[in-house]
Amino acid sequence: MLKIGVLGAGHLGKIHLRLLQQSDKYELVGFYDPNQENAEKVSKEFGYKHFSTIATLIHAVDVIDIVTPTLSHYKCAKVAIKSGKHVFIEKPISNTVEEAEEIIALAKEYNVKGQVGHVERFNPAFIATKNMIENPMFIEAHRLAEFNPRGTDVPVVLDLMIHDIDAILSVVKSKVKNISASGVSVISDTPDIANARIEFENGCVANLTASRISMKNMRKSRFFQKDAYISVDFLEKKCEVVKMKDAPEVPGDFDMILQNAEGVKKQIYFSNPDVEQNNAILDELESFADAIDNNTTPVVTLEQATEALRVAYQIIDCFKK
Repeated sequence: MLKIGVLGAGHLGKIHLRLLQQSDKYELVGFYDPNQENAEKVSKEFGYKHFSTIATLIHAVDVIDIVTPTLSHYKCAKVAIKSGKHVFIEKPISNTVEEAEEIIALAKEYNVKGQVGHVERFNPAFIATKNMIENPMFIEAHRLAEFNPRGTDVPVVLDLMIHDIDAILSVVKSKVKNISASGVSVISDTPDIANARIEFENGCVANLTASRISMKNMRKSRFFQKDAYISVDFLEKKCEVVKMKDAPEVPGDFDMILQNAEGVKKQIYFSNPDVEQNNAILDELESFADAIDNNTTPVVTLEQATEALRVAYQIIDCFKK
């Protein structure tokens, strides 16, 4: 079992601690949190060992799980990597693209692995449909959340939309050509609602909307490709696939047939792929353990997370213009 330590025992940090305690692939050694009062409370309530410094925790483990505020990701990752430790970093990878690129360079220099917590890659509805998403040409993504003061220190693009940016970049096998976007600050100092249009070199267009001031929660993406439409509900963990195939010579009584102006007939097939329920956070952490043990490429690499961050900042730059 890999020895792991957690940096940060806030809302998400506590979830990571609980899941790592249950994991068969890790031995949870302990955690560090700079807030002494919070650290003592978490240690007393759950029994996790609290380390008084980052250095002593890093020294005691093989893997460091960084679940601190984004501003400190780079600093924490740098110290851990230079100590020869593998790093799992919560999304976004860091506060700036420059910091992210330095994390990549350091990981290569010290020959350690890194993975970033883009958890929607492990969402069971996305896993159930990912292999069916082939060369999508239009993508629509909505990620709407009710207002929560936690996370408003960063624009909604880095807080929410980055999940969809990463998921879309993982299925569109083409480079980004052009980005246009607009955002509005309603409650926070940074945009609370944003819309972005990403155009790819292969002609694919992705339209993304993210809001943290909605009346209801929604996390839905729709992928349109030749002869198919795929809907993924990340929140409800459901998916639907609608496929078009050439209609049979003699259709059945219940077959749905469409005919276009040229007289070409297509049959519509509806399917709901099996969605195997999972704990996405536990799965992403354990997949990183597998990558370390088997010396394979992590599911969400440092490079992929950096690309998602780069696109996120291109969107934010559009607001300034």
